[in-house]
Amino acid sequence: MRSIWNGAISFGLVSIPIKLVSATESHSISFRQIHLADGGRIRYRKVCEIDEQEVTAAEIGKGYEDADGSIIPITDEDLGSLPLPTAKTIEIVAFVPATEIDPLQMDTAYYLSANGVPAAKPYTLLREALKRSRKVAVAKYALRGRERLGMLRVVDDVIAMHGLLWPDEIRATDGVAPETDVTVREAELDLADALMATLGEVDMDTLHDDYREAVEALIASKASGEALEPAASGDTGGGKVIDLIAALENSVRAAKKARGEEEVEEAAAAESESAPVAEVTSLATRKKSGGTGAKKKASATATPRKAAAKKSTPGRTPAKKTAARSTTKSTAKTATKTATKKTAKTTDKKATPGKRASA
Repeated sequence: MRSIWNGAISFGLVSIPIKLVSATESHSISFRQIHLADGGRIRYRKVCEIDEQEVTAAEIGKGYEDADGSIIPITDEDLGSLPLPTAKTIEIVAFVPATEIDPLQMDTAYYLSANGVPAAKPYTLLREALKRSRKVAVAKYALRGRERLGMLRVVDDVIAMHGLLWPDEIRATDGVAPETDVTVREAELDLADALMATLGEVDMDTLHDDYREAVEALIASKASGEALEPAASGDTGGGKVIDLIAALENSVRAAKKARGEEEVEEAAAAESESAPVAEVTSLATRKKSGGTGAKKKASATATPRKAAAKKSTPGRTPAKKTAARSTTKSTAKTATKTATKKTAKTTDKKATPGKRASA
């Protein structure tokens, strides 16, 4: 890659010779201005206002227009003689956490390449120091006729520099936020969170410029004389009053469908619906126990009923079951009393003849 600036990094008393290489490139499609009548190209010519003659690049210099409209010539020698320490040096002034750099200040990105074998050692030292500290370096440098602010960080095994705007070049946010008071409900925030979770993360390498591809296809069709099929309408409902909740729900549904999650959920729901359902038998259908006709079986019946009562849920005993239990208890008591009386009578009858015989 061709270097666009040669200089050095000033790291305390350490000087690191480097080359500045552009880290980005534009893939935008550029157009020429043409004359609609005949397709001829429109060109801009540099003409002097005084003699109205076209001039070449070698005849063009710099000048500053004063408030009264007069031009003050400024030469490259004038700019080169300025007492600017960063004219050919990237001067590191501080090391700060990356979170202290406002992304609004980010500008053009560059790669810094070690210039020559002697620069390899100090270059590697600075790179490893930046890695271990997990900080970025704030620096000042001069490029294209003005002093600039930069941020140095490590990308792979290379030191990269981002040009930064000066703090006073960032506009204030006054008058940008909505002026009316808006209340956001928790349900809307929950749906927004669900949409964010559904969209998830993205591999940045998979993103591409759809517009550029469409323009390239248009140019190819025009060059070949073939008609290009019109694109589908891209109406997104902008400017319309919408139901925010419904829009969020539809967005979540569309995001899930795009990621294939909706099909998985529908399959799981279908599987649960096709599963066999267990039958439940009501306790009220059980047969009622007999009353006076079951006196002899009362003691035998009481035990199973008690066992059944233990299996039932506490506090939810059916009324019929409670009545049957009470009947069983009273029947058992009656049977016990009857058996006791019969035993007593039998004993008296047997004891009476014995007494008479002894008398």
